Amino acid sequence: MTAPDHRSDPDRRSDHDSERLTTFPAFFRVEDRKVAIFGNGDEAFAKTRLVSNTRAAITVYGDRPQADFRRYLARQAIAHEAESYDPAQLDGAVLVFAATGEAALDARIVADANALRIPANAVDQPAVCDFFTPGLVNRAPVAVAIGTEGAGPVLGQLIRARIDQMLPPSLGALARLGASYRVAVDRLLPKGLARRRFWRDFFSGAPAEAIEHRDTSQARRQATRLLRNAYRNEGRSEGHVWLVGAGPGAADLLTLRAQRVMMEADVIVYDALVPQAVVDLGRRDAERIAVGKRKGCHSKSQNDINILLIELAKSGKRIVRLKSGDPLVFGRAGEEMAALRDADVGYSIVPGITSALAAAADFELPLTLRGVSSSLVFTTGHDLSGDILPDWARLALSGASIAVYMGRTVAADVARKLMAAGLPDDTTVAIVENASRHDRRLLHGTLNDLPLVEKLDDLTGPVMVIIGDAVAGASFTHSSPLNEVAPVRQAA
Repeated sequence: MTAPDHRSDPDRRSDHDSERLTTFPAFFRVEDRKVAIFGNGDEAFAKTRLVSNTRAAITVYGDRPQADFRRYLARQAIAHEAESYDPAQLDGAVLVFAATGEAALDARIVADANALRIPANAVDQPAVCDFFTPGLVNRAPVAVAIGTEGAGPVLGQLIRARIDQMLPPSLGALARLGASYRVAVDRLLPKGLARRRFWRDFFSGAPAEAIEHRDTSQARRQATRLLRNAYRNEGRSEGHVWLVGAGPGAADLLTLRAQRVMMEADVIVYDALVPQAVVDLGRRDAERIAVGKRKGCHSKSQNDINILLIELAKSGKRIVRLKSGDPLVFGRAGEEMAALRDADVGYSIVPGITSALAAAADFELPLTLRGVSSSLVFTTGHDLSGDILPDWARLALSGASIAVYMGRTVAADVARKLMAAGLPDDTTVAIVENASRHDRRLLHGTLNDLPLVEKLDDLTGPVMVIIGDAVAGASFTHSSPLNEVAPVRQAA
């Protein structure tokens, strides 16, 4: 007995069926082959521009093309036949685009093409199309095609824009360089792990960086060195460490370069202040190691972290050392770089947005303001012991804006020392918890109010304090007065 076929019954399709595509993505070979485009207006113009990304032999059939379309055809030396439609025009074509703007004529062109077994597309008539034209990100010879099966052109455009930002303009040049090494790699390295490691290091290591800096000669030297080392070491790859700034917390403030190296890393070593949403942007199968340090809770010492990075790199792993904010601003990157240099381990720095800049953006706060403050100081405020006024505090007296990291526990000391040194007690201060994140909190007040921050027990996230005359230029629309919030919190 034959089992019933439920494929035609939409009510009986499984959840798995809903995740299947109704179209199969494919790439057509069109180099030096005829692609026929029919039409005179914007639709035909758009299809012509799209196909012009390839080496197809395009022929446009249209008796009255619009002026800008006609100029484009002449400028690009694209064949144009100023004729009305005739089925004989389909002869020799491997793809057909019907874009006349007349639905009946477009459907007829598709039917005639189908009779000749030529795949055809009719603009805005999905029911008669053999294929759909995707959104295209072109990094020839690399191409990314985006299809939505009719879900909407705007969605496709948004996806295309994101992918276009993620892929460096140099990707095509890197792919072409890789193609020139393929024969040598196939001859010198055995199939399997050795080749995969070589290509991984080629497309994400020194050759890629040289191409990104438009230094093709250096890229070739690095690629040749990489191949020589892979051959001598039987495919064992050199490890590398990226010291990456994760930004202040919002995942969409991560830089494109940081996203790229996170997708290339075998291991992600991350701090406690890096949100899980940012850690999750790494490659799915990458190992994740938490080494975060919070006040009163140290999971690993700095020396332990240095040793871990070196051991992972020496085993041939690519490691992202993910730090909150920017790795070079209170991130102890200097100690890690020194340890990696001493161990002869290669490393790179990927900057991130430091928390002071994110906090200022949350407050719409000008960190420098013409005629008011022309300098900016980043400090932790933990050097306030004794009676000696730190250099950064002296700068505050001269009008500099002061951004105090990890400011909750030192707020009272900072306020006391600055007021004792002569900074007016009514100097404006801005306080931001969890800068840039959806759960951020904004408070404002004066230097005299600042000690109240230490009394807010529910400030559990990282706190940034910004002090200075320029702070008065901030927007306080979404912030709460510190001297009103603190007593309420205490009473509760």
